[in-house]
Amino acid sequence: MSDKVLLEKDGRIGRIILNRPDVLNAIDDDMPALIARRVEQANADPDIHVIVLSGAGRAFCAGYDLTYYASSVEGEGRELTQDMPWDPMQDYAFMHRNTQYFMSLWHSHKPVIAKVHGYAAAGGSDIALCCDMIIMADDAEIGYMPARVWGCPTTAMWTYRLGPEQAKRMMFTGDRIDGREAQRIGLVLKSVPAADLDQEVDQLANRVAGVPVNQLMIQKMVINQAIEAMGLLNTQKLATLFDGITRHSPEGMNFKSRSEEKGWKETVRERDAGTFDWTQNRPINPKS
Repeated sequence: MSDKVLLEKDGRIGRIILNRPDVLNAIDDDMPALIARRVEQANADPDIHVIVLSGAGRAFCAGYDLTYYASSVEGEGRELTQDMPWDPMQDYAFMHRNTQYFMSLWHSHKPVIAKVHGYAAAGGSDIALCCDMIIMADDAEIGYMPARVWGCPTTAMWTYRLGPEQAKRMMFTGDRIDGREAQRIGLVLKSVPAADLDQEVDQLANRVAGVPVNQLMIQKMVINQAIEAMGLLNTQKLATLFDGITRHSPEGMNFKSRSEEKGWKETVRERDAGTFDWTQNRPINPKS
């Protein structure tokens, strides 16, 4: 289990690597807690000044492993959708726990740089946006597609990074955008050609690593406090409750039923293309 998230030490840089490359580093029950554990280990090492978070294989993180959760058997405790009537607090406890694990990146004493290639999608975008800085490959994509149906980003970082109008643009559409667009709207620090991503991240990490750890802690705490004073914790509580509601609303239940009938890939394709009416539970007539 522990090899699903790795920690490697490279001089003053701690490298945390999401390591489920066969499923594009999709999130299962183990990964969130392991991220928090690796952050704790990196923070406890006095030689590490900065952390780089990346994903093994072809992507940073493709979001929650829906195949893993959809294949759960009743009673295993990993059902993302409960039978009705559902217990919202059971759902909240599960998602709140994962949100706090992701937020270990935000609360880390040492700065965290996310290196994004491939995809940072859905829950994977939650992870990336909890980091202090993000550098993306130009051809990488980031977005929260379940905003269209069946999801609400529990870390609620979109507004704090983008401001209300750009955050609404992303949440109202569920679009994925590439690294160049993400830099243009201020979601990420920088976008570079994929071939230059490693060099760009390492250059920044080495620059940060030359600062004493206590200075880095001071600057991060001051900046984070400004965001937290805006009500981040309260916003996350609301978003986490709403995330459970999206999966148990009539539209969310229709999405789940449709996925069981057509399979996840086809159902997600319909959701992202906007070709299905989740309220009426039928394909959209292009003439209507």
